Amino acid sequence: MRNLEKYMGIIPAFYACYDKDDNISPDGVRALTNYFVEKGVKGVYVNGSSGECIYQSVEDKKVILENVMDAAKGKLTVIAHVACNNTADSMELAQHAQSLGVDAIAAIPPIYFHLPEYAIASYWNDISSAAPDTDFIIYNIPQLAGVSLTMGLFAKMRENPRVIGVKNSSMPVQDIQMFKQAAGDSYIIFNGPDEQFISGRVIGAQGAIGGTYGAMPELFLKMDEYVKAGKLEEAKQIQYAVNEIIYKMCSAHGNMYGVIKAILKINEGLELGGVRKPLPSLTEEDKAIADQAAEMIRNAKEAFLK
Repeated sequence: MRNLEKYMGIIPAFYACYDKDDNISPDGVRALTNYFVEKGVKGVYVNGSSGECIYQSVEDKKVILENVMDAAKGKLTVIAHVACNNTADSMELAQHAQSLGVDAIAAIPPIYFHLPEYAIASYWNDISSAAPDTDFIIYNIPQLAGVSLTMGLFAKMRENPRVIGVKNSSMPVQDIQMFKQAAGDSYIIFNGPDEQFISGRVIGAQGAIGGTYGAMPELFLKMDEYVKAGKLEEAKQIQYAVNEIIYKMCSAHGNMYGVIKAILKINEGLELGGVRKPLPSLTEEDKAIADQAAEMIRNAKEAFLK
């Protein structure tokens, strides 16, 4: 019997943590992991888009995951995104993740070349075969990967008994409904777009993984609590406030994850570094945006966390 309950809740996407020389900072990784444990989230999604996975080496990803697992000490559900743009590296990371005892691995489809669906299925199944005792989650983010998870491909992947669900980051909320209807309760569908958190949850998502959760986990935890209690008007008010914060963070010239790391330094005292090139660093003007967004988060927590 599958244990899906451990995935049902707020799972922030983990941020890349760098030292002053732009190398992975084990201390930063551990500090961020401890922060999430203290905030009471369900788990973390490591080495995904928010973790700047496209710009990490295989060794970088191993170091990050090793430090997350060591710091979490079983207190968090850990999902490790292991996809690289070749099968061999992805399988190596899947095997490594299983050896550390992660709860699940996840993968986007290969990017750049437009592969036929049977080749994408083979890629995912090869990755899964390297971690035969570990749950597998499909990561659907067509606006970045350039490939959509079709209902036919999803059906093909459900032939793999290790596949337990989909992290759905496509923008149409209807996709969550379609995946959920097709798969039933023995699979879990995660809401991806943070701006649609309550919409995704209401239409069928049982869990949620998001890139801005880490900046304001308390607000997403409160929304989740309200959705479970059927208090949708209260949840909606927080969603509106959260979305304004997200719009503010996205208004910077630099990359949004750089803004989030600046916010975490302001509000939480976390030193996580910047972002890795070619992602653009924050400009001098962006510091004011980070200050404003940090204040908006503080004000929202004061208004809604009663």
